[in-house]
Amino acid sequence: AHKAAGWAKTTAHNRAQILYYMAENLSQRGDEVAHRLSAAVGEAQASAEVNSGIERIFSYASWADKFDGAVHNPPFRNIAIAMNEPIGAVGIICPHEVPLLGFLSLVLPVVAAGNTVVAVPSETYPLITGDLYQLFDTSDLPGGVVNIVTGYSSQLLKVLAEHDDVDAIWCFTDQTSAFAAKSFSTGNLKQVFTNEGRAIDWFDVKQGEGRWFLQHATQVKNIWVPYGE
Repeated sequence: AHKAAGWAKTTAHNRAQILYYMAENLSQRGDEVAHRLSAAVGEAQASAEVNSGIERIFSYASWADKFDGAVHNPPFRNIAIAMNEPIGAVGIICPHEVPLLGFLSLVLPVVAAGNTVVAVPSETYPLITGDLYQLFDTSDLPGGVVNIVTGYSSQLLKVLAEHDDVDAIWCFTDQTSAFAAKSFSTGNLKQVFTNEGRAIDWFDVKQGEGRWFLQHATQVKNIWVPYGE
């Protein structure tokens, strides 16, 4: 992931264009991906996940060049520019029940903000990530921006949380895992973002996407600019 650190220096407009291209590619392959996913979760859920996944990619493509900070007017003669910057390398433990949509809902805001990702897909249905590798590759996403590691979530969570080269950890599974993510991360004080064990309806745009995720995918740099009379 650190070998793709140049992704953070890519312009927000360029990141947005790559995500738009990704959404178009998934749309073209939607039936194929849904058919493969249906073997694991059934036809109805597979179709819903693919359709919602396409919408989610388009959503974060539109956010990529718009979540850029603010200008504040503090006391005295100066202004403060608050810039949203990527955190770095983010480890993500994805939910088990919605293997495609859950993965996209967590990985996309992190990537849109300019971070690199080490993602652990659904432990129950990990094979769908094979289609995602092809999707990323054909959408001009630079190699190393998204790295997928399959295996037991509990074991990989410990490795990612304790790894000093991982700058933040996201964990959206159960309450035990959320507690473990915080506990394992205390040694290096990395940022932790979890659902605290609460259920999230990933099909609901109010719960499964938006500014809440982007805020946790960025850190704010404040630049103070003094001025005279």
